[in-house]
Amino acid sequence: MNLQQIQEFCESKKHVEATFPFDQDTLVYKVAGKMFALIPLEKWESGNPFINLKCDPDYAIELRETFKTIQAGYHMSKKHWNSISLKDHDIPPKLLAELITHSYDLVVAGLTKKAKIEFGFL
Repeated sequence: MNLQQIQEFCESKKHVEATFPFDQDTLVYKVAGKMFALIPLEKWESGNPFINLKCDPDYAIELRETFKTIQAGYHMSKKHWNSISLKDHDIPPKLLAELITHSYDLVVAGLTKKAKIEFGFL
């Protein structure tokens, strides 16, 4: 997946907003105000594309052991986030889409009941 495809995929999900809360280079996708994907645009522009995604801790370890391009989250909680390098195209587009959806679903599952009702997830 290229950057545009990733952006379109993230934005196709329910109640997602694209924000720049940290700086002008880090695109952050949120659902119901909670982060599920971070894309450092300056890294993409310099030829080192990667994305940070939230991940179940056990699954995160499994992914890191399976794919050399998946590492503990860069500048994130190493337990709950993975950084996925897309430079070498080691990650199939279908898997990347599944990992984005997994991250999104984790965040939605962690919302309070009130937030889930407010945003139409219940």
